[in-house]
Amino acid sequence: MKENGEIVQEYGAEQIKVLEGMQAVRRRPGMYIGSTSAHGLHHCLYEVVDNAVDEAMNGFCDTIKVTLLKDGSASVEDNGRGIPVDIHPQLGIPAVEVALTRLHAGSKFENGAYKVSGGLHGVGVSAVNALSAFLEITVKTDGGIHYIKFERGETVVPLKRLGDTDEHGTLVRFKPDDSIFEETSFDFDTISQRLRELAFLNKGLEITLLDERTGKSVVYKFVGGIEEYVRILNRNKDPLHKDPVYGATTRDDVDIEFAFQYNDGYAENILSFANTIRTTEGGTHESGFKTALTRVLNDYARKTGVLKASDSNLSGEDIREGIVAVISVKVKDPQFEGQTKTKLGNSEVAGIVAGAVNEILNSYFELNISVAKTLAQKAVVAARAREAARQARELTKRKSALEVTSLPGKLTDCSTRDPREAELFLVEGDSAGGSAKQGRDRHFQAVLPLRGKILNVEKARLDKALAHEEIRSLITAVGTGIGDEFDISRLRYHKIIIMTDADVDGSHIRTLLLTFFYRFMPKIIEGGYLYIAEPPLYMVKRGRSERYLHSDEALEQYFRRYGREGTTVQRYKGLGEMDYHQLWETTMDPERRTLRQVTVKDAEVADEIFTVLMGSKVEPRREFIEKNAHLVKNLDTIA
Repeated sequence: MKENGEIVQEYGAEQIKVLEGMQAVRRRPGMYIGSTSAHGLHHCLYEVVDNAVDEAMNGFCDTIKVTLLKDGSASVEDNGRGIPVDIHPQLGIPAVEVALTRLHAGSKFENGAYKVSGGLHGVGVSAVNALSAFLEITVKTDGGIHYIKFERGETVVPLKRLGDTDEHGTLVRFKPDDSIFEETSFDFDTISQRLRELAFLNKGLEITLLDERTGKSVVYKFVGGIEEYVRILNRNKDPLHKDPVYGATTRDDVDIEFAFQYNDGYAENILSFANTIRTTEGGTHESGFKTALTRVLNDYARKTGVLKASDSNLSGEDIREGIVAVISVKVKDPQFEGQTKTKLGNSEVAGIVAGAVNEILNSYFELNISVAKTLAQKAVVAARAREAARQARELTKRKSALEVTSLPGKLTDCSTRDPREAELFLVEGDSAGGSAKQGRDRHFQAVLPLRGKILNVEKARLDKALAHEEIRSLITAVGTGIGDEFDISRLRYHKIIIMTDADVDGSHIRTLLLTFFYRFMPKIIEGGYLYIAEPPLYMVKRGRSERYLHSDEALEQYFRRYGREGTTVQRYKGLGEMDYHQLWETTMDPERRTLRQVTVKDAEVADEIFTVLMGSKVEPRREFIEKNAHLVKNLDTIA
């Protein structure tokens, strides 16, 4: 690590500064880790991992091993310098104990130990300690092996020296407290995805994940870093230029690294990170990158005549159509908005990043004229399509309730005007739509029947989508608008429920609708407003007793319990086969129905799945089907 041109190696007790004493983390854990759900559980592990990554970012560590143990605990081991074990000058206890038992106590507050760091700035590891049934640390540093153990944040085994060693590093093992967390089982795939991300962001860092519960393991190491990341994100798409555009520099103590590659699609996919923390809401580093990209491509388009003198400038939205980008910055004193860091707030970073990216891109495009021309031409086509889309959007604006409800065969609205009460059912076909309209509660349930399969928006630009009648009706009913005019506050229903048949066609329509919301209205998914109804697949009748079952497995269980003799089974292939009483009882009644809320846990995985299943390339789709075909038991009942 360099500071004022000098290598800084100091990492002792004097670098640990206490800002305030330990607070009641156990009483209000959500304030520190977000929640006590699976999200908060994994956040605890990430905090420990982030400490190891800090060592890597500052040049003191090149291997990290994460292990999920059979007893429900997890461990993180690195070959960094080791947490300091000398006595803290202010508190008179070992520095490692200070770091683990005092909030806001950490070397990250001082300039001597770290140039940059992630984590919750001294809160993270101590919060994890407070929320763990036990946490133990083995440190190899200063020629010795040292051990300390805590239970629920309290020291139970004081620091002791176990022996001598020439090695260095830290091993942290902790077990989440089941009296705090709703879920205490770590998910291998969730953790694997985050560690893979960290390996991309730290070029050459080797990260191993081992699950002793199942024997599964993965090792991540990417010599190509984020440039390799972009290639992988784009692998199922058709790139417009062979190699990603890559740039890296340091300016005003900010390390800036970015890579991007365009494809012939229409979606924008930008992943931004600050000190390896994923900034899902963007921030000043992302806005700086976008500003520079927009300025450079507009200047180039003007200079080369791609844009005429009479043409308006290309908008940022036009220029980013089809981009896949990763932006990573490392800032000495990052200011994040929100405890769990979803948006970088350092105002100075926007200008620093914009200036650096502007300089790098100008040099790149001077040497790669064909790439610059291709990107400018794509943006011009996008601008023309955006204007066509703007005109088409006018058709989707709701001027009055009468105008919408008068559309033949379309929306049958509810009477409430409180969106918190209102539900919109998106129903496949007029037959099921008719049953839904009869069976619904008119006060709070609206029904929009969709004729046939809506347009696959994965293969269509916004203007083409808006030319599709069913999509226009859907946008009008939802009320938020779309694109630049999207406004979540205008959402007319806080439950939008996809209700389709339990067969292949129903599954396809459901996927098309999910693709539409994911690509054009992602905030509806992020806000928790989108649901999938689960209509029953069977009705079994035995004497006067009737029961609805949702799967083949449930039917088999019924037969094992009651036997087949004397049982009549009715299989519902379509919602239209139910009368309105049955549809209400099984699928629409809030007291008895089953709804699945649609969530996007990981944007990268979701983007890849939609691209594979709904995109234009056949080979990735064939590979996906071949890989997952064995999971399908009954093709016409895929959920």
